[in-house]
Amino acid sequence: MRVALDVSAVPPQLAGAGRYIAELARRLPANGVDTTLVTRRDDTLRWHDWSPASYVASVVPNGRASRLLYEAWVLGTSATARTADVWHAPHYTMPHRRSKPTVVTIHDLTFFTNPEWHERSKVPFFRRAITYAASHADVLISVSDFTSRQLEEIMPRHAPLVTAPLGVDLDRFTIDARHDDDVLRAHHLPVDLPYIFFLGTFEPRKGLDVLLTAFEEIARRTPEVELWLAGQAGWGVKAIESQIAEHGAKDRIRRLGFVDDTMLPSLLRHAKSVAYPSRGEGFGLPVLEALACGATVVTTSDTVMSDVAAGTALLAGAGDSASLAAQLDIALSMSEAERSERASLGRARAEQFSWASSIAQHVVAYNLAAGLS
Repeated sequence: MRVALDVSAVPPQLAGAGRYIAELARRLPANGVDTTLVTRRDDTLRWHDWSPASYVASVVPNGRASRLLYEAWVLGTSATARTADVWHAPHYTMPHRRSKPTVVTIHDLTFFTNPEWHERSKVPFFRRAITYAASHADVLISVSDFTSRQLEEIMPRHAPLVTAPLGVDLDRFTIDARHDDDVLRAHHLPVDLPYIFFLGTFEPRKGLDVLLTAFEEIARRTPEVELWLAGQAGWGVKAIESQIAEHGAKDRIRRLGFVDDTMLPSLLRHAKSVAYPSRGEGFGLPVLEALACGATVVTTSDTVMSDVAAGTALLAGAGDSASLAAQLDIALSMSEAERSERASLGRARAEQFSWASSIAQHVVAYNLAAGLS
């Protein structure tokens, strides 16, 4: 099986869908898939380093607008596409002119269900892209049962659908905390202060505004606890920046910026609680990574994150700062025995998700698109 995987939209700092695509790029060759990574012209080296067993075709223009036009009208009939058995478009969009069977990944349907969570200019574009993919792709991949259910509700007439839940690197995200103090000190962070940890892009749907409001209450009741924020700035950050600047406990809010792979597991393990109050996701990978590290997780009820956690996380209502504060209080007041028991349950739940299982489902989708099953 020869698969061309379009990685041209993946930013240098991996998060969310970018992490998913990068894991595919690295793991497909080891699972018997002859993989070509289709990259931007200025983005060859990192993909050679990341997935040395793949062939890298650096043919896509660098600018976003030119990249999307090239994908729609040129890339699908290019020499790179013609040498593949299947083309995989892993981020909603797909070639309109194409020479090979095409698989498209749909991460979530929030452009339809909650357009206010996205930049206004992107909503019509991605609605059109998802609608087009649903009716023109040979096979669709969904990253969760939650997204699959939403797709059935919103677009009941669609291409064949394969659900491939995301995985977690269980060798990197572990409960082994022996070196955490050293890692934190190496990054000039204190090891003796309790903190709530947030990881995610700073944008409206992530619920950071709700967390900051909840932290006002927590900070008053628990004077030593800090709030550590990790992640990149997305869109609509002006309100968040103002909320932080005016926060009553702003001197106890640490901005860590983008956190690299070597540091993240330690931050997750060492936290008194990992807060992921997102209003909605396609999967919510930080929750799974935190559970794999044995962290005490607080996330949002009635979302895919609560499905993923399956009873191993504390749940707060979406957008409800009082509910979030109450659940964080519970997390902060847990005994070590309670924390240890929850860590074991969380780790056991995380072990039900592996990249090997996800890759296997992708291979099912590729075979289905190629007419081999």
